[in-house]
Amino acid sequence: MAKGSDLTLADRLERGRALRSNVPRTAHADWAPAPKRKDPVKVLQAGNVGRIEALVPIRFGRMAKTPFTFYRGAAAVMAADLSHTPSNGLIVQASGDNHLFNFGLFATPERNVVFGMNDFDETFPAPWEWDVKRLAASIVLAGRDSNLRPSDVRQVVVDCVATYRTRIRELAELGPLDTWYDRIDSQRLLDDATDKDARRQREKIEAQARSRVGDSLIPKMVKQDGQHMRIIDQPPLLFHQDTEDLMNQAQHFIDDYCASLAGDRQVLVRRYRVEDVAAKVVGVGSVGTRCLALLLSVDGAHPLFLQIKEANRSVLEPYAGTSPQIAHQGERVVVGQRLLQPASDIFLGWATGRAGRDFYVRQLRDMKLSVTLFTRAVMLRNYCNYCAVALARGHANTGDAAGIAGYLGNGSAFDDAIAEFAVNYADQTELDHGRLVEAIRDGRVEAVDETA
Repeated sequence: MAKGSDLTLADRLERGRALRSNVPRTAHADWAPAPKRKDPVKVLQAGNVGRIEALVPIRFGRMAKTPFTFYRGAAAVMAADLSHTPSNGLIVQASGDNHLFNFGLFATPERNVVFGMNDFDETFPAPWEWDVKRLAASIVLAGRDSNLRPSDVRQVVVDCVATYRTRIRELAELGPLDTWYDRIDSQRLLDDATDKDARRQREKIEAQARSRVGDSLIPKMVKQDGQHMRIIDQPPLLFHQDTEDLMNQAQHFIDDYCASLAGDRQVLVRRYRVEDVAAKVVGVGSVGTRCLALLLSVDGAHPLFLQIKEANRSVLEPYAGTSPQIAHQGERVVVGQRLLQPASDIFLGWATGRAGRDFYVRQLRDMKLSVTLFTRAVMLRNYCNYCAVALARGHANTGDAAGIAGYLGNGSAFDDAIAEFAVNYADQTELDHGRLVEAIRDGRVEAVDETA
């Protein structure tokens, strides 16, 4: 066979089709726990090593709410499970935590609103099927959370995977540059609206996203203290801790962070001075990792909020069988985000903090908005199809789109297989969630119910 650079599109499609002989598309329907599958609660507890101990109960409290919130925090559990599922061997830059609510709206550098993946803590080169399966199982769990009919939810999964299959085939025919610039912008979302009500709803969501900028944080997060701005404590989710020590280190951290930015961004950041820094609790699976809100200003005005988030090794790394040449975990996250997102935050960068911990940096909020409520199957289907298009773009940008497309083909064999897997893995997640709830009830795991 010709070398990779000499292969035609037809060659690459055929190479993908040939992979079916080793891994039939129907094989992806299979799910059964590995014979020596680790206790999921113990896997989660092992992931607490290095976290801030006092915050871990919040993590478990959030995960215990529903099977879906458990799923959101259990990327490590599923990574281990996925390593035992079939793969045709094609590698992409995987999200690593590709569930339904890790997509949403965010701002481009030009201040336009686009839709795509928006969480990359676990990104790593890995089999493309892993992202598809994690997304599919999350759809089933979200549908159950919303009390949608099982048959409708299963069809949403089938449609979502079919959309991914169709889009990856379309992208296979595009050049790398066209794929790079492919994006789902707000105008496309509005143009795709099926009726006036849908258009009004999408206009409302876009307006919400545009309102979520740094300035909107000022009234509830910032107070004036003489000529300086200070972050307002909102315990237990936002609070000052070792403030003097953190402030002393902040400028050194900023210098290290600036070195990761392009020259023009370095000039921009250096126009600001550090005003305050506070600890912040975010997400579900991330709770307990070190996360800071950094407030900067220009002479006590024009505030800029940055989020500094600890980056640990990806949950995929023990299973992916690849070894990228990126040693800094913050850089791993940033590079993965830039590869998977069609446009990224201008302040996205990385640095090393105290005790040699790796961090990445981004703007806090900046038009970032996720949709988290689906009252009708048609709403869920439309949202999931956009997720599929965004995922296909990320995979096509970093892997062999034609190989994947050739493997998937034009029929629904893979779509139906993934739908079956998704339902079965959602059932497994409900069992795992039950084991966590039982461990909390028995006192083996400490959890904090924030709503109590």
